[in-house]
Amino acid sequence: MTRKLPPLNALRAFEAAARHASITRAADELFVTHGAVSRQIKGLEEALGVALFRRANRQISLTPAGERLLPTATAAFDLLAAGVAQVAGRDQRGPLQLSCMATFTMRWLIPRLHRLSAQHPEVEVRLSTSDMPVDFNLEGFDLAIRIGAPPWPDDMNVTPFLSERIGPVLSPKLLAESGLERPEHLADLPLLHTNTRPTAWPDWLGANGIGCVDAEAGQRLEHFFFMLQAAASGLGVAIGPEPLAADDIEAGRLVAPFGFIDTGRSYTLLSTKAMANRADIAAFRDWLLAEAGANADQS
Repeated sequence: MTRKLPPLNALRAFEAAARHASITRAADELFVTHGAVSRQIKGLEEALGVALFRRANRQISLTPAGERLLPTATAAFDLLAAGVAQVAGRDQRGPLQLSCMATFTMRWLIPRLHRLSAQHPEVEVRLSTSDMPVDFNLEGFDLAIRIGAPPWPDDMNVTPFLSERIGPVLSPKLLAESGLERPEHLADLPLLHTNTRPTAWPDWLGANGIGCVDAEAGQRLEHFFFMLQAAASGLGVAIGPEPLAADDIEAGRLVAPFGFIDTGRSYTLLSTKAMANRADIAAFRDWLLAEAGANADQS
């Protein structure tokens, strides 16, 4: 069967420029000049007989035809990359490149990674911390762990593995000294906040119908890790996700007097659809689901 395709270099130039919404960034990714990318795209548009981009004030945006072509082109190049990686073999791929939120990495993932090494010694994981949206093609990651809820991008393989449940946590000593018995009594205690989740207290108080507590009062810290450490040290009451506080609760450094409520979001493993069935990615995903299941059983 003869495939009627335009030149692959032209399709690569289009796909990169469309993904970045920038010819300059596409040229940087492809290690060619701005002019080379522009010429490839122009040649592709002439071959197809349609305009793929609108051009105005040095900005580009996709036309309806370009919007139809982009997901197909991206999926095709992802699939081609996956096939090449499979032929090249695991040893040539190197470690799994995983992007994950910093506090989740420190407080949940790293303490469990020794079990991955024991079960799958062939799977090596290299960690990078971030909570920003991930671009697998641009950043070179194999996997990412993010927290959120549907809808997720159509080109991603999505595996929710741990529900997010939040609730107030504090040190056992502060609980005993304060006489905290009902959520309304939180008005008499210093609240701890994190800059990365500023609505956590308002969300929890609102969900529980508590209006007598000032949701904005108290000390603000940069990350969940700092906030939970401050709570364990007796500085106040934190509002934390159960997975991040679970080990401290089990060790007796924190208590959760009112339990946890579901936020409707999940910790979710992401990869491109083309890479989803790669052996090392599948092994990591299966291990992660098993760990999360064990964590849920202990809750």
